[in-house]
Amino acid sequence: MMGYGGWGFMPMGGMLGMVLLWVVLLALVVWAVSRLLPGRRPGGGSSEPMETPEQILDRRFARGEIDLETYQAQRTALTNARTNGMR
Repeated sequence: MMGYGGWGFMPMGGMLGMVLLWVVLLALVVWAVSRLLPGRRPGGGSSEPMETPEQILDRRFARGEIDLETYQAQRTALTNARTNGMR
């Protein structure tokens, strides 16, 4: 029978438990940060489809970020680019 000073089962189990605790805590922090911060990859990890250039232009015009003249010029440029095969 081992005393408190030996390398019995409990000290090794405690060390493994501590390592497991830190791994789980680190994984939890990484998961939480990835959920809280907006995605930087295409699609952003979201199930929503990506917006087309036309939808982005429409949204900017609706918000008042661009005026009618700019909207019409950019809309024409997008239409021309699509019909000429450029994407």
